[in-house]
Amino acid sequence: MPSPYHWKPLLDDPSLWRLDGALGEPAASRLLQCLDAEIAWERPSLRLYGREHPIPRQQAWMGEPEAGYRYSGRDFVPQPWHPALPAIRHRIEARLAALGQVGTFNSVLLNRYADGRERMGWHSDDEPELGETPLIAALTLGAERPLRFRWKDRRAPAFNVWLPHDSLLVMGPGCQERLQHALLPRALPGLRISLTFRRIDSRSR
Repeated sequence: MPSPYHWKPLLDDPSLWRLDGALGEPAASRLLQCLDAEIAWERPSLRLYGREHPIPRQQAWMGEPEAGYRYSGRDFVPQPWHPALPAIRHRIEARLAALGQVGTFNSVLLNRYADGRERMGWHSDDEPELGETPLIAALTLGAERPLRFRWKDRRAPAFNVWLPHDSLLVMGPGCQERLQHALLPRALPGLRISLTFRRIDSRSR
C-alpha cells in the first residue's frame, strides 16, 4: 500500500528520507513556540583534550526512565517527557510505518540553535545504547539549515540535506555505520529546534 505522505528519497543505500510538512500548520509553529518557552534548556560542558568546553548550542534529553545515554564521556539521565511530545512521537511512528519502517522510540534529544552560529560537529549516532542498526527520526522546527553528510570511507563527495521548518529526516539502518553528519555554522538568522527521536537500550552499554 503506497504511503499517504510525500517522502523524498535522498539515498537508497543506506536509506535516507525527508518528509516535508510532517506535522502541518499551525501545529508545527505552535510546537516550536511551546518548546522554546517551556523546556528547561541546558548547555552542558564536554571534556575535550583535557579541558571543559560548553557545547555551542542548548539541549535537553527526554524519555522513559530507563533511556539513559552516554555521550562524549558523560552520562545523560532523561527528563520526563514534555506533555506535548508523546503525541508527536506517536505521529512520527505512524509516518514511519507508512514508509515501511518500524520505529518505536523511547527517547528524544532536543537541540536548540539560537542562530546560524550555533552548531553541531561531525559525528555519527553510533553509541552502543542505540543498537547495531539504529533508526533515527529528526524533526526540524524553525529556521531552515543544511545538515552536512560525509562518507566515512570517502567514497563520494560530502553533500547537504536542507531541512526546512516542519520537515522530518529519517536516517535508516546503515546511516550511522557509513556516514557522519554535522550542522555547520552558517550566516543564517533565526531560531532552530531539532528533535531526534531514537530508541535507547541501556543494556547494550
